[in-house]
Amino acid sequence: MSDANLEAIYREYIACLNKRDWDALGRFVSDDVRHNGRPFGLAGYRAMLERDCEQIPDLYFQIEILIADRNRVAARLRFDVTPKDDFLGLSVNGRTITFCENVFYEFLDGRICEVWSVLDKSAIETQLS
Repeated sequence: MSDANLEAIYREYIACLNKRDWDALGRFVSDDVRHNGRPFGLAGYRAMLERDCEQIPDLYFQIEILIADRNRVAARLRFDVTPKDDFLGLSVNGRTITFCENVFYEFLDGRICEVWSVLDKSAIETQLS
């Protein structure tokens, strides 16, 4: 797959997440997707995203950096959000917070089969202190 095609697929995936079009998720995510080394499967991955959106109603995925290479994507995603309750074990107390996620994806047959993700929790802790 060309880098341009992979980038386009990834941008469509992010648009799918931002539209909350969960029924279309299988177009972008493999049935046996793994997240941070754990087997989630498509149903588990969808459930994780739905929980995230329930906890953070204004969740919006904003791409800051995107690099596509053969079958891998690296992205830095920015979030300006207001979680309803505690978030990552932190008492957010209804405040709007800004943080980034550094995430790597591996694609197989045009769909995400592996995700490695790290959230910048220290940025949130700094804002709350």
